[in-house]
Amino acid sequence: MNDDVRNIVLGVIAAGISASLGWFVRTYLWKRKLRRKQTFFGLPDNSESLLVVNRDPSSSDLAVHRFDVFALLELSALVKDCGAHAQIITQDAAQQGFGERTEFCVGGPGSNRRVAAHLAAMLPGIRFNTNPDPGPDRGALQIGSERYRLEPGVNEHVILARLTTGQPDQSRPVFLFCGQRAINNQAATRYLARHHERLFRKYGTGTFVLLLKVVNSQAYGPDVVELVADVTRAAQTPAAAVVPAATSHRPS
Repeated sequence: MNDDVRNIVLGVIAAGISASLGWFVRTYLWKRKLRRKQTFFGLPDNSESLLVVNRDPSSSDLAVHRFDVFALLELSALVKDCGAHAQIITQDAAQQGFGERTEFCVGGPGSNRRVAAHLAAMLPGIRFNTNPDPGPDRGALQIGSERYRLEPGVNEHVILARLTTGQPDQSRPVFLFCGQRAINNQAATRYLARHHERLFRKYGTGTFVLLLKVVNSQAYGPDVVELVADVTRAAQTPAAAVVPAATSHRPS
């Protein structure tokens, strides 16, 4: 074997080793990213999850608002990416215990009784004004002593929460998407899909409650979302233990 042939053979071998190493590294990083995603959502391979759908409060029929349908589609994609399965059930048919399966609940307490139960049990510091009568506080969201009024299409708010019981073996969380309007629910699911890696780095597999603001939805839809605050502590504090604010808070 002369030098030219030997160099060619060595070059082919080196290229093969580099390609194999690159494939191994990419596969390892992809699997590591997938495992972290599965851990955060509580969705190991072939596991089951629930998508608890609300009803459209503006309709007398058992209908689902189109923005809530879009939210369910985005959540279904997340579940599929984790290699898990999703079962869609209505808010009045969910009767399982807390933490048996990963659960995604869409809608506020006025349209989803499952959400209302979770808020009462786990987040007593959060109140939604579900009174249909006209007035400045219609649709308002109150967290602790702060009140966030609804300005349809301009300033709207939504709660994004990941809830666990805190038990060491509790690996099936409940995710809540509670908006003042249906489009806010979709905005929260989209925010979760975009930022779940950062949320996992910050909170791990623990409980968190975030207040998000949907900016100018009449122009930007569910795409422009701002994080207002981490309100976990205020949300977990019973309302009776909080000193009421003298005046309503209107976000700028």
